[in-house]
Amino acid sequence: MTEIKHKPDWAPENAGAEFTTRIMAGVEGGHDGLPRETRLSTSRPAAPRRRRLSMDEYVQGVLAGDRNVLAQTITLVESNAPAHGAMAQEVLRQLLPHTGNSIRVGITGVPGVGKSTTIEALGMYLCEQGHQVAVLAVDPSSTVTRGSILGDKTRMEQLSRDPRAFIRPSPSSGTLGGVTRKSRETMLVCEAFGFDVILVETVGVGQSETTVRSMVDFFLLLMLAGAGDELQGIKKGIMELADALLINKADGDNKLRARAAKAEYNRAIHYLAPATEGWQTRAFTCSALTNEGIDEIWRVIEDFRQKTQASGVFDKRRRKQTLDWVYAMVEEHLLRSFFEHAGVKHIRADVEKAVIEGHMPPTVAAQELIGKYEGSSTR
Repeated sequence: MTEIKHKPDWAPENAGAEFTTRIMAGVEGGHDGLPRETRLSTSRPAAPRRRRLSMDEYVQGVLAGDRNVLAQTITLVESNAPAHGAMAQEVLRQLLPHTGNSIRVGITGVPGVGKSTTIEALGMYLCEQGHQVAVLAVDPSSTVTRGSILGDKTRMEQLSRDPRAFIRPSPSSGTLGGVTRKSRETMLVCEAFGFDVILVETVGVGQSETTVRSMVDFFLLLMLAGAGDELQGIKKGIMELADALLINKADGDNKLRARAAKAEYNRAIHYLAPATEGWQTRAFTCSALTNEGIDEIWRVIEDFRQKTQASGVFDKRRRKQTLDWVYAMVEEHLLRSFFEHAGVKHIRADVEKAVIEGHMPPTVAAQELIGKYEGSSTR
């Protein structure tokens, strides 16, 4: 290795040694001094790619309680790749006889109400009672980048370490209500695995939560005491969908306010039509921090299940949800087919421009696009 003396360009011509920079010449070979072929041969071998499972391996792995296969099966179901679609549906068809044995609970509420903390407290309580709990936690996706943080395992650190629980964060992908398009299928996979309680956490940002209602048995709305109507703008419409209201953070100085809010909500609920036939929606309080009230809300859910199963409402709702699922997928297919239609793509930009500039009424524009899709457009 040799030493080279170098004087910077900005230094005075008569500058002395104090302005001299010493540069050590590099060594031959790669950046670590080894010949290139030696460096490559001693580098860490690339990690082997995970072997793609066969259809039987997916099905048998889920039924056998293999958590690694469970995660891979959910990934297969959530995939939008055309190559995965047929296999995913066949796997679901074979798993279907092993589903339907859980209680499905949807949990929503405004940001900051403590959804993740409450779910963790409820999940830990259920695990201690001998239940197997799956949490489908839907993270809000960015409308700009379509990205998602998927931080629910971080927020539910204690529950994520419990071997009796399984947390699957999924991006909402812009779906109204914050529920992913594949959430129903993921729920079926979890039931076939053996989870008897499915908790579905939604984004809860004021969007329509009708989608959640259409895929769960019991719908729980989390509330805050003293937050003000302006911060709980979703409550009026969504209260009509809820089977129970749970006022969180009923601890410390907030305990009295929570009790007062409970009485207020119970008075208001009295004038609303029940969300479930034969069941009266009520308000309760809890503290996810101290676990107070968590056991009570679970008793309410169990009471709901017992009464609705005895009356037939439980199974009737499940059957209707399955049919709703069919037509939701039909609508999704037709919408995608419309926007991918070559004729619609060809005239879409011109039609949109004409509407924006005021040259074409919106109704005429819609008829023009639909006509092109159906093959009867004048363009």
